[in-house]
Amino acid sequence: MDTITTSDGTRIFYKDWGPKEARPIVFHHGWPLSADEWDNQMMFFLERGFRVIAHDRRGHGRSTQTSRGNDMDTYANDVVALARELDLRGAIHVGHSTGGGEVARYVARAEPGRVSMAILISAITPVMIRKDTNPAGLPIEVFDGYRAAVAGNRALAYLEIASGPFYGFNRPGVAPIEGTIRNWWRQGMMGGIKAHHDCIRVFSETDLTEDLKAIDVPVLVLHSEDDQVVPYVASAPIAVKLLKNGTLKTYSDLPHGMPTSHPDIINADILAFIEKG
Repeated sequence: MDTITTSDGTRIFYKDWGPKEARPIVFHHGWPLSADEWDNQMMFFLERGFRVIAHDRRGHGRSTQTSRGNDMDTYANDVVALARELDLRGAIHVGHSTGGGEVARYVARAEPGRVSMAILISAITPVMIRKDTNPAGLPIEVFDGYRAAVAGNRALAYLEIASGPFYGFNRPGVAPIEGTIRNWWRQGMMGGIKAHHDCIRVFSETDLTEDLKAIDVPVLVLHSEDDQVVPYVASAPIAVKLLKNGTLKTYSDLPHGMPTSHPDIINADILAFIEKG
């Protein structure tokens, strides 16, 4: 099993497929998942000649179930360590949901030459929680509900999220896909409850406004107006205005988990952006 060890002793699991000289794409998963969230994208881009990399965030998947360091700065520092270990140059960083926030924080601080572009999908940027500077955000009670559900019965909470709003299976006429639900639940239960509980604060309260402003590389922002997890009005349109070189692609009826539910659409849009750049 491929891992790196960070400065605080945390082991970060990663996958690294394809020719080492090929252009690298690094995938950053959402809460509370793992690198396995990107199975479809890893295969798609590997078959098109890219080097594809995905890691399990600390406390998630096969990485160390940490009781400390579950914050956005440390997440980004872990990516710095991974990029150094794998000697990534000109990489494309793709992040979904919480992973989109991780991409924003990392890319804003990345070492020169490490990053060429970024893609934010259903991302938590610039900030999810409602406050004076973000009146369209969600009230803290929503996130308190997540915390209570995870602490009370994590297995049940994860099943309900995957069966409902994450993939839009609660929408009329949308047939639940059992394998997709089970795979989400499997990934979630692989990680540690402490890290997952801490990460709720990370994805809800981390303000990435200044990170977005600092990013110089081209960024594609993909988001759906029917996202039931990260509200569109408080995220993508605001985020793209903060970026120096941002492009917004809006969908009308795709769910939050659209890289898994609609990979043909998402993969094609990512590839088109990369080829254009």
